[in-house]
Amino acid sequence: MSNYYTNHGILLETTCPHTSQQNGVVERKHRHILDTARALRFGAKLPKKFWGECVLTAAYIINRLPSKTINDKTPYEILHDRKPEYDHMRVFGCLTYFWSIDTKGDKFEVRGKPGIFLGYPQGVKGYKIFDIGDKKMVVSRDVKFHEDVFIFPDQNQMGNGDDTFIPMTQDVEVQSYENVIKNNHTVGPACGQENVEGPQENVEDTNIGFEPASAETQADPHDHGIGPELGPLEIPTERPKRDRTLPKHLNDYVVTFPPSVDHAHPASTQDTSTVYPSTHFISYENFTHVHKRFLAAITTNVEPKNFKQAMQDPKWVEAMKQEIQALEKNNTWTIETLPEGKRAIDSKWVYKIKYKPNGDVERYKARLVARGFTQIEGEDFHDTFAPVAKLVTVRTLLAVATKRNWFIHQLDVNNAFLHGDLDEEVYMKIPHGFLKENDNRVCRLRKSLYGLKQASHNWYQKFTNALLGLSFTTSKADHSLFLYRHKDVFIAVLIYVDDVIMAGNNLNKMQEVKDRLRDQFSIKDLGPLKYFLGIEVARTSRGLVLSQRKYTLDILEDSGMEGCRPSSFPIEQNLKLGIEEQDPPVDAGRYRRLIGRLLYLQATRPDIAYSVNTLSQFVFDPRQSHMEAVTRVLRYLKSSPGQGILLSKEEGENLVVYSDSDWLGCPLTRRSRTGYLALLGGAPISWKTKKQSVVSRSSAEAEYRAMATSVSEIIWLRWLLHELGVPQTSPTTLFCDNQAARNIANNPVFHERTKHVEMDCYFVRERIDSNEVCTMPIESKLQLADLLTKGLGAAHLRFLLDKLGVVDLHAPA
Repeated sequence: MSNYYTNHGILLETTCPHTSQQNGVVERKHRHILDTARALRFGAKLPKKFWGECVLTAAYIINRLPSKTINDKTPYEILHDRKPEYDHMRVFGCLTYFWSIDTKGDKFEVRGKPGIFLGYPQGVKGYKIFDIGDKKMVVSRDVKFHEDVFIFPDQNQMGNGDDTFIPMTQDVEVQSYENVIKNNHTVGPACGQENVEGPQENVEDTNIGFEPASAETQADPHDHGIGPELGPLEIPTERPKRDRTLPKHLNDYVVTFPPSVDHAHPASTQDTSTVYPSTHFISYENFTHVHKRFLAAITTNVEPKNFKQAMQDPKWVEAMKQEIQALEKNNTWTIETLPEGKRAIDSKWVYKIKYKPNGDVERYKARLVARGFTQIEGEDFHDTFAPVAKLVTVRTLLAVATKRNWFIHQLDVNNAFLHGDLDEEVYMKIPHGFLKENDNRVCRLRKSLYGLKQASHNWYQKFTNALLGLSFTTSKADHSLFLYRHKDVFIAVLIYVDDVIMAGNNLNKMQEVKDRLRDQFSIKDLGPLKYFLGIEVARTSRGLVLSQRKYTLDILEDSGMEGCRPSSFPIEQNLKLGIEEQDPPVDAGRYRRLIGRLLYLQATRPDIAYSVNTLSQFVFDPRQSHMEAVTRVLRYLKSSPGQGILLSKEEGENLVVYSDSDWLGCPLTRRSRTGYLALLGGAPISWKTKKQSVVSRSSAEAEYRAMATSVSEIIWLRWLLHELGVPQTSPTTLFCDNQAARNIANNPVFHERTKHVEMDCYFVRERIDSNEVCTMPIESKLQLADLLTKGLGAAHLRFLLDKLGVVDLHAPA
């Protein structure tokens, strides 16, 4: 090496003997690896003879973890210029069963042998397993893992204080792996069979011929690798086991103690490792048997996240096959050779379960989606705009239909986008799983496909023409709403892509419209509305209740907050969040995903609107304090996951609006916050919280800007209600708790404090003079819009929610 250094101009410096502190970087990394290795050994209760595997696995894991010293990249990514994959990684030291071909010619010999997972061999696509029976190391590709089962006894309780490494030939004490499994009764969610193709493989590119694999070749999705002979038998253990109690400092977190299962009632399995189980905060006793069945179906059925997961279930394989057959029957494409100079876009599969009103699965829907984000404007597409139903319109239509006692039904259009005609020349790769070997041809799209930039525009035009041909008219307030009037018959059709709500007062005419639409499109009649855009709809004697229980539970599960301690309010009072340099950053991707999902949860949860809107300001650079505030929102959701809004049948049809502001509420910009809440006969149909675009010089000015925004919403809602047959004959009451702002609205005199908001002044006064709006005072404690402009304590928040008509049908008695 000395010649190499000399030839390349490298000056070599060595450390003095026995002074490791001179090589601090390497010594610190040694400590990091050994600390991780010790944690792996202690967690798996492994004897010290396996110290080498612990160290190798620790290095393997560290090389795949992001590091701030290299700009949050992984050492693996720096070395190989691509991100590592993690799907193949498993819990170190857990019990496994690996496939053995060493049967000595006996066809009836056991093929699955027990072993201990001890890491990842270098250069081999497989797992390193310690064979318990033969006491030797093997490498296997086909392995079933029990990731919460560790069969070695606790080494720290055996009194082994010898630090000498045990030779690999020495036997080790092992608990009976059969008894271990029987005592645990169940395996964790990560348990499953692995066919290791290595992290280099992209499972999305796996081809299965032009026909999907048959159901007989698919793995049983319920097979957890435990045969019937290892069921929950009452067999005494070899070693006594002490009760595992949760330390107090872990009360707010989910820990991984294996839960016990009531095999007589498997559906009621509950993780007893948390002192705050979800069953304490959600109940189904208030629902009919049919609705309970529906809720159970949408809760328990799991939709695949990707092509690999779908291929494990014959139902989804059949769904993909049917989708391809439907596309070919519709002449969606022709198989051609890609012309020179053209490029083909890719596609992906999306999976959705459609339900009947009684909770039965209507169908397993596999949708082929083009990756339209790679299209080029002007070459692959031109017009793209297509309206979808506003959530305010959805709530308003349902509120009106409830008060008028209309029929409310739901339709689903099969392969809606395929009905649109495609004028541009677009090529797409043959879908995953249906590409023949050595076939370089592509699909030339003849009709629109989901995911294409122009697909929604083409479908909207097609469906609009069909409804106009049935004497419907397009709403001027919302172009996704279509109305039919003839004498005393009224029908409203609201479309959101391929999901359709139909409400009306004449069931026979509604059926006629369905039949006429079915002549042009493949339409499924799903009956009375139960589940729309993730919103659960329940009918009560008081009216219609909209909630997002399943969506809330999914958020808690995906964020690991199922067992968190609940909170009685979503955000602390007077909390002023900013960006402090000493506040450490957090995972921006996770923060943005949580905020995005919480934003949609506002569709039925006005109580979290202020909290989520405030936290969404920091998605560009989230810090620890912001993530802690998001955690508070999740803890609040844990306290009432089934909470929703009541669209009451009673209390008339008058529109009432509450307006409020928080002067200088933003500590970063000193801008104020606008909040308004609109109720139709006591039913909340529209709400909004938003930071104002400019700084207000006084609280009156901030309140007046909020009033102007509220009046804009009032004008639109009155327009929409008029089209739905609910005209507002009297001025809409606008409640404001600021006297100065009300005086500005009713007083035509300008002065120095208001001349710069002259446009808003004229806008509001004009609507007051035309008898569309009238301002009214209200006590601050009764101001419902308060929950949209500031953090509230538990008691006042509950008081306002009760006044607003927020209910929780799922609350335990």
